[in-house]
Amino acid sequence: MNYLKRCRNIRVGNFRFLNLIIVFCIFVSCSNENKLEKEIAEIPVDFDIERFDQLFAQLTPESLPELKNNFPFLFSEKYEDSIWFKRSQDTIQQEVNKEVEKVFLDLSAEKKELHSLFQHIQYYFPQIKVPRVVTITNDVDYRNKVVLSKGLLVVSLDTYLGKDHHFYESIQKYLRQNFNRQNIVSDVASVYAKNQVGPIRERTFLGNLISFGKEMYIKDLLLPSLSNARKIGYTEEQYKWAEVNEDQIWRYFIEKQLLYSTDSELMPRFMYPAPFSKFYLEEIDKEAPDRIGQYIGWRIVASYVENNNVSLQQLLIADAETIFNKSKYKPKR
Repeated sequence: MNYLKRCRNIRVGNFRFLNLIIVFCIFVSCSNENKLEKEIAEIPVDFDIERFDQLFAQLTPESLPELKNNFPFLFSEKYEDSIWFKRSQDTIQQEVNKEVEKVFLDLSAEKKELHSLFQHIQYYFPQIKVPRVVTITNDVDYRNKVVLSKGLLVVSLDTYLGKDHHFYESIQKYLRQNFNRQNIVSDVASVYAKNQVGPIRERTFLGNLISFGKEMYIKDLLLPSLSNARKIGYTEEQYKWAEVNEDQIWRYFIEKQLLYSTDSELMPRFMYPAPFSKFYLEEIDKEAPDRIGQYIGWRIVASYVENNNVSLQQLLIADAETIFNKSKYKPKR
């Protein structure tokens, strides 16, 4: 009995010691993260949000020349000045102006989020300069909500009026889900992440998984305080579903031998915006959020970074198979 008691005490002692080690590691990790975030918060970033949308709404024949001079990239030379003035007076354009002004009378919250985002971009990608930021309206062109080109960042505010806004009644619900102002900073980060990852070079399903996974991992770095659901553009319920069913999703990909498939139909099924991810299983398709492949790729890339001593640049140039093979990825059960 005394021997068994001693063994039990040893096991309890070892368990407590292991718990102490885990707590210590978490404490050190959090301490390092806080130190890093404090360092990033000291990076100087200077920019303004230029409200072209407001200036265009107040357009007069007298103010047009100066507006064209200040924003030449927004005026095509093939149109005469009268066309621009006529457009500014169009009843639909005026309604758009009014609705945008209601929602975006003040952009201080967005500027604060963008300020932090640009600081993180400067830290991880110091070669990237802080952009000139311009807000516009653009006929609710939701395919080009955010455009980044040659140091210019253009945000179309009329695509962020709220998912239930009457402007969006004819647009599919799964697209409207992210037409909220809270999605602006995430969409901006996505554009930067996509630029760093570059075009998808591998035609396999795995190649696409990893490419999107790299983009999501970069968003982790650039938006550390943003929820995972907002980063990927899910509701909290959709993200929870992905977490709970991660093992089942992965087993489906493996059992169907999808990883090295080059079937182009897999992309709209699991990678692109859609009403849901298409497993062709009635009990799953009813609940599965779209782009579930992006979620799995995100988890694989995060596992690769966690289990290998690699720099961000090494991650970006690593091929999909290397990342997958060295990731030691095991989905949550």
